Amino acid sequence: MSPSAIARPTRFPAPVTMAVLASLTRRSLRRFRGDDNRAFVPETRPPIELQGISLAELQRLIDQRRLPPVDQWHPERCGDSGMRIARDGTWHHDGSPIRRPAMVRLFSTVLRREPDGRHVLVTPLEKLDIEVETTAFRAVEMSSEGEDRSRRIALRLDSGDAVIVGPDHPLTVEDGEHSPSPRVLVRHGLEAELARPIYYELADIALTEGRDPPGVWSNGAFFCLDPSA
Repeated sequence: MSPSAIARPTRFPAPVTMAVLASLTRRSLRRFRGDDNRAFVPETRPPIELQGISLAELQRLIDQRRLPPVDQWHPERCGDSGMRIARDGTWHHDGSPIRRPAMVRLFSTVLRREPDGRHVLVTPLEKLDIEVETTAFRAVEMSSEGEDRSRRIALRLDSGDAVIVGPDHPLTVEDGEHSPSPRVLVRHGLEAELARPIYYELADIALTEGRDPPGVWSNGAFFCLDPSA
């Protein structure tokens, strides 16, 4: 396939084959420039929005999203991507910010965290290290339904995905350098740090409900908000 064919504005069908995704990702990692807005980026999963939908509808949207099986890929070819995810969630390549949200969302689908804590971009062909300053994602919006033990909490991520806090997506709070760092497990070892207003909103719920230690219920599980507890 020629480079011009890849750049042609043709939308791929919904079940994009892993071979095509791998080819696109490999080319982007090797040749991509953060300030180059010319290349076409196929996108079949629009970002999820929390506004105007119930959590039952949100769960259906989450279940319908098809992500590459990166946990099943173990390529021999390894290297460094020259990419970095800054604390504020901005992706950089060779020192330049990536200015195309669709490109960032594409890369985020082939991201995973290794048992040793490293973050990598992985395809069937290669595995490339990527520097992550804090967490791979950020939770930027919250929605809540129910009260007390019946409460369910949904979080929208800066990657365009969403999770419902619970046993499969536990909430933890770590001691940060200057303040607590609340995080939710997303997938494949990847975490999302909660925006400060969301953490304050959760803390307000915990105080209102009088929990000791302070914490919140979501999807049948209790999550403590005190990192020292």
